[in-house]
Amino acid sequence: MFLDELYLDNAVIKPIKESGNGLLFTKIAKDLSDQGYSVTPDGLPKSLASALYKQLKAMKDSEFDTAGIGRKQNHRVSDVVRTDEICWIDGTSKAGQEWLEWSSELREFLNLQLFLGLFSFESHFAHYAPGDFYKRHLDAFKGESNRVLSLVVYLNPDWKAEDEGQLVLYSDADDREGVKVTPNFGTVVAFLSEGFPHEVLPAARDRYSIAGWFRLNTSHMDRVDPPR
Repeated sequence: MFLDELYLDNAVIKPIKESGNGLLFTKIAKDLSDQGYSVTPDGLPKSLASALYKQLKAMKDSEFDTAGIGRKQNHRVSDVVRTDEICWIDGTSKAGQEWLEWSSELREFLNLQLFLGLFSFESHFAHYAPGDFYKRHLDAFKGESNRVLSLVVYLNPDWKAEDEGQLVLYSDADDREGVKVTPNFGTVVAFLSEGFPHEVLPAARDRYSIAGWFRLNTSHMDRVDPPR
C-alpha cells in the first residue's frame, strides 16, 4: 500500500454504512492507502455543493483577496507563481459551517482508518479568472509536518472540455505528464500534501473551488500552532 512507508502499519480499510458519506469516505481512504491520492467525480453531497455554490454567487468581489505564497512572515504575493484570489472559510455562514462539519467528519474517519493524526483543518474559496493559474508546487515540504492532506472540491456547473483549467497531480519531481482532473461541479480530490507536486492550468472561464488542508498539531511548549 502507498501509505505503508509514511503513516500506516498494515492498516485495514473498514467500510462503514452504505449510505450518506460512508461510501465516499471509504473510497477516499482506500485510494489514499493504495496510491496516495483520490479523485471522485460528483462526490460532494449535492445539498452541500449547492449551498456552497449559492454562497459563492452571493459573495462580493471585495470579499476575495489576492492569493500569496508562504506563511506568516514569509507570506508574499507573486503573480509569477499564482494569480488566483481567495476567501477563507470561517464557518460564520450556514454553508460554511456545513462544509466545516463535513470536513470534520472526513477527518475523524481518516484518522480512524489510516491513523493519520489529523488535528485541524483550514480552507478557502478560490476564484480563478480566465487565464489565471497556479504554477507547479507542493502544499507541504517533507519533514515539516504541517499540512498532511490536501482537499479540493469544485463548484463549476456545466464545465466543458474546452474550458480547460485542469488540476494536474504529479507523482514526483520527475513526472512531466501527471494526472489531469477536470474541475467539474462536485468533484472531490484528496492527496498527500508532501507527496504530490501539482498545478492549476489556465481556464477559459471563471473557475471556482474550495482548497483545504488537514494539519497535524505541532504546538509545543509556549508556541501554539494555529490552523493558519
